[in-house]
Amino acid sequence: MPRSRLETLSLIESTGVVAVIRADNATQAVDVCRALRDGGVLAWEIAMTTPGALRAIEQVTETLGDEGIAGVGTVLDSETAVASIHAGAEFVFSPIVKPQVIEAAHRYDRVVVPGALTPTEIATAWEAGADIVKVFPANHFGPSYFKDIHGPLPHVRLTPTGGVDLETAPAWIKAGAVALGVGSSLVRKDLIRSGNWSELSRLAADYIRVVGEARQATP
Repeated sequence: MPRSRLETLSLIESTGVVAVIRADNATQAVDVCRALRDGGVLAWEIAMTTPGALRAIEQVTETLGDEGIAGVGTVLDSETAVASIHAGAEFVFSPIVKPQVIEAAHRYDRVVVPGALTPTEIATAWEAGADIVKVFPANHFGPSYFKDIHGPLPHVRLTPTGGVDLETAPAWIKAGAVALGVGSSLVRKDLIRSGNWSELSRLAADYIRVVGEARQATP
């Protein structure tokens, strides 16, 4: 049985890291998610730009669904959101604010995280029902932008995607991020193509550690 929306949201927030995965095929996606799980990263966003993305979500859910949560990323329309949910996706990430995607995800009791950048877009996403708002591309503004946004919008849960790495991760957490979307700096292509799963697990554990330490240091 899929987790409830609140259970999924709780797991994303408690672990604090969502791995953004662009694998070459479905089998590779399973290996990547298994290695991430071994390092403590339990939320896996499989981008729709992955060849056979729906099959990848199915295989990850079937193989590792009791040990973490598979979601979908780069969702641009409600049809893709629904198809991904039927494949097993427990959360839906989008680079844009599209009310139909939010409505579709909530219809199936799934977490939805639309992408926004400006204060108006962020407020619009939240008012439309976003569970978390993904600030994208976050690297052009930096962690101080979260502090600025939380001035007038302290109630909005934010996550950055774009330019997040081990060096910047603590600053994002201290600035108020509820979780971090981490792509190529965690899910490294060189490790995937060489099958170096132990190193990928070690890197995942480093992210979990850094997030935990930053949270402990944040008043």
